[in-house]
Amino acid sequence: MTRSWRHAVLASRHRALGSKLEDWNGMPTAWSYASDLQGDHVAIRTKAGLMDVSGLKKVHLHGPHASGILDYLTTRDVAKITPGKSAYACFLNEGGKFIDDGILYRTGPNSWFVVHGSGAGHQALTSAAYGRNVAMLFDDDLLDLSLQGPLAVDYLAKHVQGIRELKYFHHMGTTLFGKPVTISRTGYTGERGYEIFCKAEDATLIWDTILDEGKEMGIIPCAFTALDLLRTESYLLFYPYDNSEMYPFENESPGDTLWELGLDFTVSPGKIGFRGAEEHYRLKGKERFKIFGVLLEASEAAAPGDKLLADGKEVGVITCPMVSTLTGKSMAIARVDVSHAVHGTPLTVAGVPAIAHSLPFDDPKKLKRTAVG
Repeated sequence: MTRSWRHAVLASRHRALGSKLEDWNGMPTAWSYASDLQGDHVAIRTKAGLMDVSGLKKVHLHGPHASGILDYLTTRDVAKITPGKSAYACFLNEGGKFIDDGILYRTGPNSWFVVHGSGAGHQALTSAAYGRNVAMLFDDDLLDLSLQGPLAVDYLAKHVQGIRELKYFHHMGTTLFGKPVTISRTGYTGERGYEIFCKAEDATLIWDTILDEGKEMGIIPCAFTALDLLRTESYLLFYPYDNSEMYPFENESPGDTLWELGLDFTVSPGKIGFRGAEEHYRLKGKERFKIFGVLLEASEAAAPGDKLLADGKEVGVITCPMVSTLTGKSMAIARVDVSHAVHGTPLTVAGVPAIAHSLPFDDPKKLKRTAVG
């Protein structure tokens, strides 16, 4: 595998489940187990599954300039994020193009916790923090164990007082099995779920105990790649696999606008002055493509990179395909020409009839992830 520079605390647990621990974001990651990914998908959609998503990068910012840095670098009005709350945000470059996304957690008046993926967010934070009255700490001692699915809250309610009252995109400090943790009402599955941030020394105990106690409820360990099945249904993008870094335009440098990706909702209403803001607003209405869904008349999944055709003309590319054993549908996220990103537009994919389909496929009103009680 690619040489990883980050330590996988749960490596022995993942290997015992059949993982070869391939690299993601510098972290040896359980992309797959010996079990079927479809089983992981079904567990998270109908019961619950536990994933190690510690490959996400985790950064603490403390100091008087912390809020100002995040207000400049991200699309959210951070003044509206109070302690105990969080928000999904995007990072742009000076040209108004997407370079990373992540979740901003406010932990105090001058304290923040930022969790982001494999884009250039860390470099942006490091550069902006230089010479400012802020301390920045990359925290790889903090693991992220993600318990996702409709039964996740029922399991945690046995151990964590007040977990049922924790709202979507809120977080709380508490203990789990006697160990200090932060539990966040977030995830990457489209289901009601929780991310458990714990110290590395406590991760094995927490992982083992949840799986041991939760077995009778149907809670199972789930591999990282199961997220591709879940995110396809739930319209959750994964940098760079849905981006022009993977599917470049001819004679253009990589980079997509939030209008193209459908992430313009992450810009707080009326916000200006963030990095790339002027270009972001200028590029509205100049989309080269749209992220859109594709529904195939097939029992098999398409392949990443498959071309979309309409009347024999190439009009897009599949980025993340899947077949659901729960619905029997073959579907995909795709980059589609604007004129064809209309629900019901006839398409073909590798000779298979298909239609353009609005996203998300699953739970379009997001009722599951925001459920109360």
